[in-house]
Amino acid sequence: MASDRRFLIGLALRIALLATAIALLIAACLTPGLAAARVLAGLLVIGAVALLWGHVTRTNMMLTRFVEALNAGDTSVRFAAGGGAGFDALGAAFDAAIARARTERDSAARAERFQQALVDDMPIAVLTIDARGAVTPGNKLARRLFGAHLSGARAEDYAIYGATFAKRLAGESRGGEETLLLTFGGRAERAIVRSAELTRLDGQTRVVTVQPVQGAFDSIEMAAQSDLVRVLTHEILNSLTPITSLAETASDLLDAPTLEADPRVADARMAVGTLMRRTRGLGHFIESYRAVARPPVIARKVFAAEPWAAELQRLLAADWPDVPISIEIAPDGLALDADPDLLAQVLINLLRNGAEAARQHSDAPKLRLSITTIEGGGRRLIVADNGPGVPLAIRQEVFLPFFTTRAKGTGVGLNLARQIVVAHGGGIEVTDAAGGGAQFEIVI
Repeated sequence: MASDRRFLIGLALRIALLATAIALLIAACLTPGLAAARVLAGLLVIGAVALLWGHVTRTNMMLTRFVEALNAGDTSVRFAAGGGAGFDALGAAFDAAIARARTERDSAARAERFQQALVDDMPIAVLTIDARGAVTPGNKLARRLFGAHLSGARAEDYAIYGATFAKRLAGESRGGEETLLLTFGGRAERAIVRSAELTRLDGQTRVVTVQPVQGAFDSIEMAAQSDLVRVLTHEILNSLTPITSLAETASDLLDAPTLEADPRVADARMAVGTLMRRTRGLGHFIESYRAVARPPVIARKVFAAEPWAAELQRLLAADWPDVPISIEIAPDGLALDADPDLLAQVLINLLRNGAEAARQHSDAPKLRLSITTIEGGGRRLIVADNGPGVPLAIRQEVFLPFFTTRAKGTGVGLNLARQIVVAHGGGIEVTDAAGGGAQFEIVI
């Protein structure tokens, strides 16, 4: 390389200069009366040594700076400062290497940010467990579900979400994939939990992913029920249509004046009339059930909870003036993000059911409506009564279409209520109220 030749030529010239200066110094020392020449020769030797030392050490200094810059990650340093003797070419080479390192670092940083953005926005919560057993939420969903305050917590701290889940984080339970029942915001939800082992530069790391699937299960269940109802009502109505038509035709035929003389015609008219009315009534009855097969369309908006709840109280008082209702809203000024009309339909249905149950069971019936916030920004709505409550054996069945325990019930109200809540991305469940009775809890 040209830079190598220039470096060697510069080195040879400096060595020759040093040798000449040493020879002159020796000659001046051997010749009497040349004191001034000795001083001058000595200065020449010192200067030649300095030039040779600077020439030799400059490369080492540049190389040292280059290595130190790489170790420190400093990609802003520059080396091409000129100076000839091959150092400008060496500095340019170092600058090119630093530029490549800077480009690669920036590219790796962009790729890491992209991967982190993907992980951060995944609909699956990611938890990492280091070699010390510290559990850290790794993305937005994990921080929302488990709280950022649990970063670095131990596995046992997660027992509030489920004992089996805590064992899974501690590595005590089996790996692979399993569906667990976890408690988020006071509500039990099914979630798919998976585990994996990763090897990093700082050691082994376990990754546990949590995929909430309760909403998907609820939506699938609602869709299956709607499909079933749609098919059943369609087939029943198809069968009823000719029966109704034939009953009407027979009724018209029996009204003919020529048949008045036959005493059996009156009985036939009565039978056909009854058949016609019952088939029509059954048709209207089935049409009313078709509402179950129509998924609700949600029109969300943000509205204040307090005036909305006060309106519900007035609506209930119009039908059940003897059943008082207490309203609890916390914090003050709380707002709801939902469809106010459909959500009011759900609450009115629950309040009316609770009022009926409480009045039949207690001499002092009462209701309670509570609206509060939950961790993660959601809302919890509770309707409680002091009635007989809902037996544990049928708590899951009360939300099924056509299931009812009341003599005049249709079995549609609670199923529609659940459809509306699920369409909001929430859930509804029934438990025991604190003072006895039933408590319906809605989380949206």
